[in-house]
Amino acid sequence: MFSALEGILVLDLTRVLAGPFCTMQLADLGARVIKIETPRQGDDARAYGPFLNGESIYFASLNRNKESLVLDLKSEAGRQIFLRLVELADILVENFRPGTMDNLGLGYSRLRDLNNRLIYAACSGFGQTGPYRHKPAYDVIVQAMGGVMSLTGQPGGEPTRVGASIGDITAGLYTTIGILAALRACDRTGLGQLVDVGMMDCQVAILENAIARFEATGEVPRGIGNRHPSITPFTSVKARDADLVVAAGNDALWRKLCQATGRQDLEKDPRFSTNEQRTQNAEVLGRILGEVFASRTRAEWLSVLEGAGVPSGPINTVADIMSDPQVEARQMIVEVDLPAAGPVRLAGSPLKLSGHPSQDSRPSPSLGQHTRPILRDLLGLSDVEIDRLAEKGVIG
Repeated sequence: MFSALEGILVLDLTRVLAGPFCTMQLADLGARVIKIETPRQGDDARAYGPFLNGESIYFASLNRNKESLVLDLKSEAGRQIFLRLVELADILVENFRPGTMDNLGLGYSRLRDLNNRLIYAACSGFGQTGPYRHKPAYDVIVQAMGGVMSLTGQPGGEPTRVGASIGDITAGLYTTIGILAALRACDRTGLGQLVDVGMMDCQVAILENAIARFEATGEVPRGIGNRHPSITPFTSVKARDADLVVAAGNDALWRKLCQATGRQDLEKDPRFSTNEQRTQNAEVLGRILGEVFASRTRAEWLSVLEGAGVPSGPINTVADIMSDPQVEARQMIVEVDLPAAGPVRLAGSPLKLSGHPSQDSRPSPSLGQHTRPILRDLLGLSDVEIDRLAEKGVIG
């Protein structure tokens, strides 16, 4: 069996998080991803901790299944090599600030003329257009400017950054979606196109029902802790020893929850008879359920709720998920053998295609690890030519 993107060549000019996360998805699906890095330093993420034996585990978690080619794109010789690679490529991904590639003479319009099948994906903070296009952006910036931070946190508390870097991650995922759509279109038309993804756009896109609530009511949504703004009870509760979540997403599940907790009286309470009424009285209901769940341990409650068919689950720590049987069964923690750090457990791919399995997890490459094989085997350069480029500092 072959991988879904086998035979697809990706030039990866991305660094840090959003772009590398995108290209890692493509690599997991079988594409050949050549990560083009600057001499000496490479991807900034190589210098980000945590480290094991001097090797960045942060970098390793975002760059599996890739090859590393060191190339100085500021040199004319480096640009000429890059252009030869573009002629062969199906996809190019970059996450520079808009205008950077144009300043190098390597913008989309030039590369399109060289290879009209090329899918050029640009993932930036604010996209290629608009008044903010030249602003720098990091995850926390777009979580703030995109509205997500204003929705996150406890009532009356400070706006809060989501614990995972969803500003970068969602941009990486949307860029992947755009690339796959453009790849399908290219199959039909024979032409590539520009995929323009802005991190802030992606944050607006995932505001879920917050925009709808504002449009319908005129009220500005704020942080409300762990509960859902329009489904109740759909929140975290404290058992005697630990926290869990309960999600009674409809009236039938609410009745099951009342039966399971021995509080059948709540079914008949007019304050809680419908989801709308429960949501209007969420604070009162929260206090009642708090008293109920404090009477037993989390394990006891999870057993009771599962037996009653009420959706629920523990609030796991990272340590918990590393040994969770479901996570293990789905191969979501994989072990890779890094050159310096040795065997390390990292998150696996959630993409499970029955007919086209994901690639085995090859470790992230050392800086410039594949420079010579790529130039020799893909472009046909001789060892003498490669040595000359190395002497000039064009490659590493």
